[in-house]
Amino acid sequence: MKRFLKARLLFTVLSLVVPWFLVGAPAGSNTSPKTDAELQRLQGTWEGGVVGGPPQEKITIKVSGNSFHFHRDTNFWFETTIALPAGTNPQQLHATIQHSAPPEQSNGQVVVAIFKIEGGTLTLVTSGGGADEPPTHFDVAENKALTRYELRKVEPKEEKVPSPKPK
Repeated sequence: MKRFLKARLLFTVLSLVVPWFLVGAPAGSNTSPKTDAELQRLQGTWEGGVVGGPPQEKITIKVSGNSFHFHRDTNFWFETTIALPAGTNPQQLHATIQHSAPPEQSNGQVVVAIFKIEGGTLTLVTSGGGADEPPTHFDVAENKALTRYELRKVEPKEEKVPSPKPK
Protein backbone atom coordinates (compact mmCIF):
# COMPACT_ATOMS: atom_id res chain seq x y z
CA MET A 1 0.00 0.00 0.00
CA LYS A 2 2.83 2.38 0.86
CA ARG A 3 4.49 1.61 -2.48
CA PHE A 4 1.26 2.39 -4.30
CA LEU A 5 0.84 5.71 -2.48
CA LYS A 6 4.48 6.60 -3.09
CA ALA A 7 4.16 5.79 -6.79
CA ARG A 8 0.92 7.76 -7.04
CA LEU A 9 2.49 10.76 -5.32
CA LEU A 10 5.51 10.51 -7.60
CA PHE A 11 3.28 10.55 -10.65
CA THR A 12 1.34 13.46 -9.19
CA VAL A 13 4.49 15.45 -8.59
CA LEU A 14 5.77 14.66 -12.02
CA SER A 15 2.49 15.77 -13.51
CA LEU A 16 2.89 19.10 -11.76
CA VAL A 17 6.54 19.70 -12.37
CA VAL A 18 6.97 18.90 -16.03
CA PRO A 19 4.38 21.36 -17.31
CA TRP A 20 5.92 24.05 -15.20
CA PHE A 21 9.28 23.41 -16.83
CA LEU A 22 7.80 23.84 -20.26
CA VAL A 23 6.24 27.16 -19.28
CA GLY A 24 9.59 28.53 -18.17
CA ALA A 25 11.24 27.42 -21.40
CA PRO A 26 14.00 29.56 -22.93
CA ALA A 27 13.39 32.49 -25.26
CA GLY A 28 11.15 31.69 -28.15
CA SER A 29 8.65 29.77 -26.07
CA ASN A 30 4.94 30.47 -26.31
CA THR A 31 4.59 32.25 -22.99
CA SER A 32 2.48 35.37 -22.73
CA PRO A 33 2.36 38.27 -20.24
CA LYS A 34 -0.49 36.45 -18.49
CA THR A 35 1.57 33.28 -17.97
CA ASP A 36 4.57 35.37 -16.92
CA ALA A 37 2.37 37.02 -14.28
CA GLU A 38 1.13 33.61 -13.11
CA LEU A 39 4.72 32.36 -12.88
CA GLN A 40 5.54 35.44 -10.80
CA ARG A 41 2.65 34.69 -8.41
CA LEU A 42 4.00 31.16 -7.88
CA GLN A 43 7.40 32.38 -6.67
CA GLY A 44 8.26 31.57 -3.06
CA THR A 45 7.75 28.74 -0.59
CA TRP A 46 4.43 26.93 -0.22
CA GLU A 47 3.48 24.37 2.45
CA GLY A 48 0.48 22.11 2.76
CA GLY A 49 -0.57 18.61 1.87
CA VAL A 50 -2.74 16.26 -0.12
CA VAL A 51 -6.46 16.86 0.32
CA GLY A 52 -7.74 13.74 2.06
CA GLY A 53 -4.17 12.52 2.60
CA PRO A 54 -2.38 11.81 5.86
CA PRO A 55 -2.18 15.06 7.89
CA GLN A 56 1.37 14.30 9.02
CA GLU A 57 2.66 14.35 5.42
CA LYS A 58 3.70 17.96 4.92
CA ILE A 59 4.47 18.95 1.35
CA THR A 60 6.81 21.86 0.65
CA ILE A 61 7.10 23.45 -2.78
CA LYS A 62 9.72 26.11 -3.51
CA VAL A 63 9.49 28.08 -6.75
CA SER A 64 12.34 30.29 -7.93
CA GLY A 65 12.24 31.47 -11.52
CA ASN A 66 11.16 28.39 -13.46
CA SER A 67 12.67 26.00 -10.89
CA PHE A 68 10.13 24.00 -8.93
CA HIS A 69 11.26 21.88 -5.96
CA PHE A 70 8.72 19.45 -4.48
CA HIS A 71 9.59 17.88 -1.11
CA ARG A 72 7.68 15.48 1.12
CA ASP A 73 10.59 13.75 2.86
CA THR A 74 14.14 12.50 2.19
CA ASN A 75 12.75 9.60 0.14
CA PHE A 76 10.25 11.60 -1.92
CA TRP A 77 11.37 14.84 -3.54
CA PHE A 78 11.73 16.26 -7.05
CA GLU A 79 13.66 19.13 -8.59
CA THR A 80 11.95 20.25 -11.77
CA THR A 81 11.76 22.98 -14.34
CA ILE A 82 8.29 24.32 -15.05
CA ALA A 83 6.40 25.99 -17.85
CA LEU A 84 2.92 27.51 -17.94
CA PRO A 85 1.41 27.04 -21.41
CA ALA A 86 -0.54 30.07 -22.59
CA GLY A 87 -4.26 29.85 -23.30
CA THR A 88 -5.17 26.92 -21.07
CA ASN A 89 -8.28 26.95 -18.89
CA PRO A 90 -7.81 25.95 -16.16
CA GLN A 91 -4.19 27.12 -16.12
CA GLN A 92 -1.78 24.23 -16.69
CA LEU A 93 1.63 23.69 -15.20
CA HIS A 94 4.12 21.43 -16.99
CA ALA A 95 7.02 20.18 -14.86
CA THR A 96 10.05 18.34 -16.20
CA ILE A 97 11.84 16.33 -13.55
CA GLN A 98 15.56 17.09 -13.45
CA HIS A 99 16.48 15.22 -10.25
CA SER A 100 14.57 13.13 -7.76
CA ALA A 101 15.05 10.99 -4.71
CA PRO A 102 16.93 7.78 -5.49
CA PRO A 103 16.41 5.81 -7.55
CA GLU A 104 16.19 8.63 -10.08
CA GLN A 105 14.01 6.67 -12.49
CA SER A 106 11.66 9.57 -13.20
CA ASN A 107 14.28 12.05 -14.42
CA GLY A 108 13.24 13.61 -17.72
CA GLN A 109 9.57 12.76 -17.17
CA VAL A 110 7.02 15.56 -17.68
CA VAL A 111 4.17 15.94 -15.20
CA VAL A 112 1.12 18.02 -16.13
CA ALA A 113 -1.12 19.65 -13.54
CA ILE A 114 -3.70 22.37 -13.31
CA PHE A 115 -3.45 25.09 -10.70
CA LYS A 116 -5.10 28.15 -9.24
CA ILE A 117 -4.22 30.66 -6.55
CA GLU A 118 -7.19 31.96 -4.58
CA GLY A 119 -7.32 33.54 -1.15
CA GLY A 120 -3.62 32.86 -0.55
CA THR A 121 -4.02 29.14 -1.29
CA LEU A 122 -2.26 27.37 -4.15
CA THR A 123 -4.33 24.43 -5.39
CA LEU A 124 -2.69 21.89 -7.69
CA VAL A 125 -4.42 18.89 -9.25
CA THR A 126 -2.57 16.19 -11.14
CA SER A 127 -3.21 12.76 -12.50
CA GLY A 128 0.46 11.87 -12.33
CA GLY A 129 3.21 11.38 -14.84
CA GLY A 130 2.44 9.60 -18.06
CA ALA A 131 -1.23 10.64 -18.09
CA ASP A 132 -2.61 11.13 -21.60
CA GLU A 133 -4.63 14.22 -20.73
CA PRO A 134 -4.25 16.89 -18.03
CA PRO A 135 -6.95 17.22 -15.38
CA THR A 136 -9.86 19.45 -16.43
CA HIS A 137 -11.31 20.35 -13.02
CA PHE A 138 -10.38 20.74 -9.36
CA ASP A 139 -13.01 18.37 -7.93
CA VAL A 140 -11.05 15.18 -7.22
CA ALA A 141 -14.06 13.42 -5.65
CA GLU A 142 -15.27 12.61 -9.17
CA ASN A 143 -12.01 10.92 -10.15
CA LYS A 144 -9.91 8.88 -7.72
CA ALA A 145 -6.97 8.93 -10.16
CA LEU A 146 -6.50 12.65 -9.44
CA THR A 147 -4.53 14.08 -6.53
CA ARG A 148 -5.27 17.54 -5.12
CA TYR A 149 -2.69 19.55 -3.18
CA GLU A 150 -3.55 22.64 -1.17
CA LEU A 151 -0.67 24.82 0.00
CA ARG A 152 -0.23 28.24 1.59
CA LYS A 153 2.66 30.60 1.01
CA VAL A 154 5.08 30.82 3.92
CA GLU A 155 8.03 33.02 4.71
CA PRO A 156 11.30 31.23 4.03
CA LYS A 157 13.03 29.99 7.13
CA GLU A 158 16.28 31.79 7.76
CA GLU A 159 19.27 29.63 8.40
CA LYS A 160 21.00 30.79 11.54
CA VAL A 161 24.70 31.27 11.03
CA PRO A 162 26.65 31.20 14.28
CA SER A 163 28.38 34.47 14.97
CA PRO A 164 32.11 34.36 15.55
CA LYS A 165 33.15 34.19 19.18
CA PRO A 166 35.08 37.20 20.46
CA LYS A 167 38.75 36.58 21.13
